[in-house]
Amino acid sequence: MTSPFLHDNIEQSAAGDLSPEARTFNWLLDSFTSSTAGVMEAIAVSSDGLLMAMSAIKDRSNAERLAAVVSGMTSLAGGAASWYALGALNRVIVDMAEGYLLISAISSGSVLGVVADRTANLGTVAYEMTLFAGRAGGALSPRLIAELKNAVQQ
Repeated sequence: MTSPFLHDNIEQSAAGDLSPEARTFNWLLDSFTSSTAGVMEAIAVSSDGLLMAMSAIKDRSNAERLAAVVSGMTSLAGGAASWYALGALNRVIVDMAEGYLLISAISSGSVLGVVADRTANLGTVAYEMTLFAGRAGGALSPRLIAELKNAVQQ
């Protein structure tokens, strides 16, 4: 049966083609999204601004738009950090009327972008994002990043 979630469909069609590391990365992203209260969607974006992985996004174009927003916000925050000698980017939080956009560094210039609703506890979401980065970040080699980007493009 085909899942309504694009990420699940990719996993179903290409699971045999993905390395164990890529499957683990996707599983960690799915687990983060489904187990963190208030999180609606999550994506991983590479240092070149391309979508690497997504979870709970039904529409591919939404994932691409979110990746563009996350990439742009990451660049702006990095510029401000550089101009004011504030060090590396840890997290960006955008507070909106009906929810939040949170961006956190993973590793190798890659970032995690999260959309959460107003019921989310920001401290908990930020903590879980940090745990995700700790679990997934060490595995992000250039080969794995390329594999993830290729898989999500299919």
